[in-house]
Amino acid sequence: MRKSKLLGKLRANKPARMCALGHFIPSFICQAAHFGYDAIWLDLEHRAMTDREVQTLLAYFHRFDIDCMLRAPTLEKTRLYRYLEDGANGLMIPHVSTAEKARMLVDAVKFPPIGDRGLDGAGLDSHFYLQGGDEYVEEANRETFLVVQIETLQAVENVEEIAAVNGVDGLFIGPGDLGLRIRRTKTDMTLELAYEKVAAAAKRFGKAWGCPAPTPEAVEKLHAQGAQLLAHGGEFGAIVDMLRRCSENLDKVYGQ
Repeated sequence: MRKSKLLGKLRANKPARMCALGHFIPSFICQAAHFGYDAIWLDLEHRAMTDREVQTLLAYFHRFDIDCMLRAPTLEKTRLYRYLEDGANGLMIPHVSTAEKARMLVDAVKFPPIGDRGLDGAGLDSHFYLQGGDEYVEEANRETFLVVQIETLQAVENVEEIAAVNGVDGLFIGPGDLGLRIRRTKTDMTLELAYEKVAAAAKRFGKAWGCPAPTPEAVEKLHAQGAQLLAHGGEFGAIVDMLRRCSENLDKVYGQ
């Protein structure tokens, strides 16, 4: 089984280098690996891809030796562990607000004795049946990861219980959803306080934490707070920045 670069960094107490992808762009995977990224957050919550497109992209992840942290669009148990069978190194699950839900996810994606994942052993993760038995099961539990998203006030309130769940490897704050709920609720909570609570819970229970970090200043600030799972870079931002610059170039030549 392929070793997880992201987990390797976390176990060495180092920050992982991660960027984001939401469209079917195989070349992006090659380029991210070339520039030293450990993992790509592949978003299937807000972006649509067919199963075959996902399987194709996962083959590219293995070809270029870079992790895929797949944000799943479902909580269906068999579909979750099928993403792992197809080659995803880990899953990120949105809107995990209780320890009960976190335990349900661990049950779905980890083999016994940690969870209750179903065994096939004929997917890309096991080299299509060339690696099997207890060795495969042990490596799958060791080299795959589960990251849960903290995106609600309830999740912030329960973050210590969530972080304590065996089999949860990381906490990832969703500032868009969490910020929306903070703004539309009468609460003393702020995003800054939420980050502090998540950072403290992660430290207490030995879990990684992170969030999107769109600017160098954000990376520096969050890294200083102990974040190891920062998503910095992605095709959306790169395309928007490129089109803005090119449009400005045309303005200089053609006028407004």
